[in-house]
Amino acid sequence: MKHTVILFDINETVLNLSALWPKFESAFGSQSFTDTWFAMLLHSSTVSMITGVKTDFATLSKIALETLAAKQGVPLSAETSADILGGFANLPAHADIKPALAKLRSAGFQTVAFSNSSLGLVSKQISNAGLNDYFDEVISVEEAETFKPNPQAYNYVAEKLGRDVTQLRLVATHDWDTHGAMSAGLKAAYINRAGALYNPLYKQTDISEATMMDVAEQIIATDL
Repeated sequence: MKHTVILFDINETVLNLSALWPKFESAFGSQSFTDTWFAMLLHSSTVSMITGVKTDFATLSKIALETLAAKQGVPLSAETSADILGGFANLPAHADIKPALAKLRSAGFQTVAFSNSSLGLVSKQISNAGLNDYFDEVISVEEAETFKPNPQAYNYVAEKLGRDVTQLRLVATHDWDTHGAMSAGLKAAYINRAGALYNPLYKQTDISEATMMDVAEQIIATDL
């Protein structure tokens, strides 16, 4: 077995962000603002990472929501904000997640949730999605005081697991995350849930599939 530990990005990769669509539809008039908000969140985490701002995903999530509301001229009550952000902590897993994780674990792989969310938030997300029995460990970048795709984040998880980076493979639906992992020396697998273009300037994964089960089967065929 070449890569015995499989890391899973959580938000969008494992958990289904579309569960927030009705909430954004109600608050902003269009479900498309869900993607806008999440993109703003990722942007602010990257800026914080590069400039050394010490913060966490939950704080940035709230700031991004408030910023979006201000830009759209939408009154955002404390109750509405709490409802949307509470929904972020209660996202359901994509339908293909549990069978794919079960298949990987049965094949002897260690599965690890690895997120930019704070440990408290990602632990709550995993628990609320009914995934506690599908991950061997839940790890946040929080203790490393950075965010993916900083190489420091991937080196931190390797150290935390007592593994060399060459023993790790990251699964993500974000090309910036798979690129970051490979830049740090990990392998990566890309799950293209949205049919998005993989940035041609980024490092290319050796596994790219449309479903998590297909990704799992390719990992088993490649890494065993």
